[in-house]
Amino acid sequence: MPHRTELYEDAPSACWPIVYSPDYNITFMGLEKLHPFDAGKWGKVINFLKVVICCGYNHRNSTSCLSSQLRCSEKSFETSTNPDRWNNHGGGFHHCSSDKGGGFCAYADITLAIKFLFERVQGVSNVTIIDLDAHQGNGHERDFMDDHRVYIMDAYNRYIYPGDGFAKRAIKRKVELEWGTEDTEYLQKVHTHVEGALNELKPDIIVYNAGTDILDGDPLGGLAISPQGIVKRDEVVFKAARSRRIPILMVTSGGYQKRTARIIADSILNLHNLGLIDKELAASGVENPKVEQMIRDSAKDLTNLSLQ
Repeated sequence: MPHRTELYEDAPSACWPIVYSPDYNITFMGLEKLHPFDAGKWGKVINFLKVVICCGYNHRNSTSCLSSQLRCSEKSFETSTNPDRWNNHGGGFHHCSSDKGGGFCAYADITLAIKFLFERVQGVSNVTIIDLDAHQGNGHERDFMDDHRVYIMDAYNRYIYPGDGFAKRAIKRKVELEWGTEDTEYLQKVHTHVEGALNELKPDIIVYNAGTDILDGDPLGGLAISPQGIVKRDEVVFKAARSRRIPILMVTSGGYQKRTARIIADSILNLHNLGLIDKELAASGVENPKVEQMIRDSAKDLTNLSLQ
């Protein structure tokens, strides 16, 4: 049965459904600049959104929404568990499994979030992972290899890291892409397979791993998707969830170019403008009555740390 927890704090209902902490931005005496991953991209996304959204932005009021009072050990756990339409600006460490890290991923946050939902949140009995990072999500695949409650769709560049043949056995819908795949082919495959996955099994919640390393020019992704293509990809996934009234959690995962922060911000703005991440509308649109009631009852129990 669900129970109260101190992992969460309440937030104003007017807040956007965005989870963020300044602690996401990793520094290590400047050495982080030598790493291909932009460890400060999450803060940049928030800054872009502040500039675009708020003509009269009130920094003091935003502090309660963008709370940094989260213990590091809990971050990947607590920021991925409210089953509404939420965007976590950190997270998506999909190469890390329960027993080991890998590929710049130290916390198995996707696994932790899903296990938390199964064990502590009433009304969640099955989950679909839609992993659209350029790399195979072998961490969560290994963790849920024999768990029939978790349906995994994974679309990735077939030639790059990790090439984990064992983990691929857990993928229910596998989309292996060629080098240099461009917008038209990519978006057609995303649409076809997202629709197919959700038609095959309607989950209680979707965990969407929305890596931006599919961007053209990414040094590690090897695909050729435009910024507009990434925005459209996210729209396709959120529309598929909305049309079926399924809650969705989005994490931002990989992306190894400085311009990815702006693209993530643009995508969130597009989703908001389309009414796809409006919190109240999302809660009222959930079809599963147990999950809908859970969303309504969870305001005091689960954190909605978000951008006002």
